[in-house]
Amino acid sequence: MTFKPRPAQQEVLDYRGGFMGILAVPGSGKTMTLSHLAAQLVAGAQLGDDQEVLIVTLTNSTVENFQSRIGNLIRERGLLPKVGYQVRTLHGLAHDIVRERPGLVGLSDQFQIVDEREGDAILDDVVQAYVRAHPDAALSYLSPTLKEAKRAQVVREKWPATLKNFSRNFSKRAKDLRLSPTDVAAHVAAADRELHLAQMCYEIFEDYQRALAYRGAVDFDDLIRLACQALEADPQYLERLRQRWPFILEDEAQDSSQLQEFILELLAGPGGNWVRVGDPNQAIYETFTTANPKFLRDFSARTGVKAVALPNSGRSSLSIIQLANHLIDWAQREHPTAQVRHALAEPRIEPTPPDDPQPNPPDDPKGIHLVEQAYGPDGEIKAIVDSLERWLSAHPQQTVAVLVPRNERGFKLGEALRKRKIEHVELLQSTVSTRQTAGALSHLLDYLADPKSAKLLAMAFRVWRRADREDEQAKARVGRIAKLLHGCAQVESYLWPQLQRDWLDTLPPKELEAEPDLRNLLEEFRDVIRRWQAAALLPVDQLLLSLGQDLFREPAELALTHKLALLLKRASTQNPAWRLAELSEELKVIATNERRFLGLSADDLGFDPEKYRGMAVVTTMHRAKGLEWDRVYLMSVNTYDFPSAMAYDEYIFEPWFIRDRLNLDAEARAQLEWARAMATEQGNAPWQEGLASQRARLDYAAERLRLLYVGITRARRELVITWNTGQREAAKKTASLPLVALQAFWKAKG
Repeated sequence: MTFKPRPAQQEVLDYRGGFMGILAVPGSGKTMTLSHLAAQLVAGAQLGDDQEVLIVTLTNSTVENFQSRIGNLIRERGLLPKVGYQVRTLHGLAHDIVRERPGLVGLSDQFQIVDEREGDAILDDVVQAYVRAHPDAALSYLSPTLKEAKRAQVVREKWPATLKNFSRNFSKRAKDLRLSPTDVAAHVAAADRELHLAQMCYEIFEDYQRALAYRGAVDFDDLIRLACQALEADPQYLERLRQRWPFILEDEAQDSSQLQEFILELLAGPGGNWVRVGDPNQAIYETFTTANPKFLRDFSARTGVKAVALPNSGRSSLSIIQLANHLIDWAQREHPTAQVRHALAEPRIEPTPPDDPQPNPPDDPKGIHLVEQAYGPDGEIKAIVDSLERWLSAHPQQTVAVLVPRNERGFKLGEALRKRKIEHVELLQSTVSTRQTAGALSHLLDYLADPKSAKLLAMAFRVWRRADREDEQAKARVGRIAKLLHGCAQVESYLWPQLQRDWLDTLPPKELEAEPDLRNLLEEFRDVIRRWQAAALLPVDQLLLSLGQDLFREPAELALTHKLALLLKRASTQNPAWRLAELSEELKVIATNERRFLGLSADDLGFDPEKYRGMAVVTTMHRAKGLEWDRVYLMSVNTYDFPSAMAYDEYIFEPWFIRDRLNLDAEARAQLEWARAMATEQGNAPWQEGLASQRARLDYAAERLRLLYVGITRARRELVITWNTGQREAAKKTASLPLVALQAFWKAKG
């Protein structure tokens, strides 16, 4: 499709230098506009042979998208692709800066970067050690209503994960403030009162950083901090990078943190060329990262640069645009919590002009369904599955997605779709296929780690016959045979029988009569187990591939087995003392979705909804950002998943076992910021427990309002919004206030 710039897009393309801020509504073509601007600068800005236009974006998939688009545009201009521009994520850019001059920040040339999985494992060890050394650390934060037995259970089962979560975010905030463990210790020690949470987190932060240093490694958060340090340490190095990248184009700027913004501002320099593109209305990562949309909002005022708006969007029908705009209006004027009214702001979405090459889809108000019915959690899933079944049958060439607020809800929906045999793809934290494949392999490793266990042998048989689970009769047969194996008193007598000592000879006659092929099947399984036991002597990656060849037939499962094998090989190399039992636990973590692991899916390189026409896509609202479908379902839009900071609202980050509804994550970070402000004489207000928790509720309500806006603007033609009353009968949820406002608006329109 030929790119015909709209007037606002042309204003961006008229850019020749300096600072520029761009506010782009959903579907406004910002990626296309930014790609054309990059190609235009490469072709016409008279760059030197050693100079590049630097494009910084949020995710690896977006890097691929920009590289492809810009490369094609460069080629159309008769220039060489991949020359004159560089596309990087912010973390990738920080890595480049540190890797080029590691000595500036005290690192060796061979420094390593721990990924999310490794960093999580290190932190887990540190937290467990802290809990063992401080068994009473939780007590002052637990609810006084807990009985002694329940209190002991919470300390044992709930507290370690809670501590791990808020200490991780404390460390991230410390790094964003460019504070070392020594700095944190000094600030906390200088405070005029006990800061228990900050003290806990400081000790964990210090031990975590010590563990990284022992490995000669840094994590992703360190990279950002160290990149700043390197740029400030050597002015000549900074000047050389400014010469290398005379133009900086920043995508998704609403998701920048203070430190990320500082890096790009350093690289641009006071008289440099820096274009920032984003939409504060789509800032949906603030509550679990250090990102904050205020940095983009304040950019124009701080620099004196006029912000250019890209208000026209051809993505959605007029009805969906009206809904999204009304949500902005309602939030600004009528939201019952005044402190949340800033959550959404201009520009509002405008449809495309009549002659636009990307016209809005035909408008059909009947495609909007803001369901008022109060479903139970299971009833909501059934209603959506029923609706999807009908809609997919009538629209086999269109795209459709169900967007959920949390992964757990998506897993349940995916299971319901699978049982109904509705074709679908999961774009969640991990897919059903990933969890099932990793789970099957972990069961086999469990058995091989303890080959005398009849219980584990029975589970290995179930895994071996996993294909039978689709047939109820065959599944029942597998269950009966597994029960026989579970009762085998001496597994050795089955697997390696001696003369007159073969367990198969002891099988009950009634079982043999009921299953004439039983002995042959168990003899076949015995041969398989012997082969697996021999393979257990191989390195773990080769063992996993051997098991996969026996278990799986689908190419995707075999490819995923290969990926898991590489993961376990890496884990084994990093932990040479680990045996099969520990490696099996690593797979269980993936199988139960306790740690993020992407299976072999299109999402690894960017997800394209157009490839899944006639199939239901199940994903979270967060992961749907940047994507679009013909029909979109938004689930669970109730007062729990979308609170409005009202007195009756509940919050997922306020566990039931913590006293006074405290958000320990927010309180710990606030203690750090307060201690730093007091130590640097930037504040003098007394510390007050609970204020940070109240602010966190307001921030969360604002972010969830933006998340609803993002969900609505994923829809092209049709939109369905449902809600449920929650699991607890005694504390039923209602429809969220923004949904109620949209329902009233839509009814009034007739």
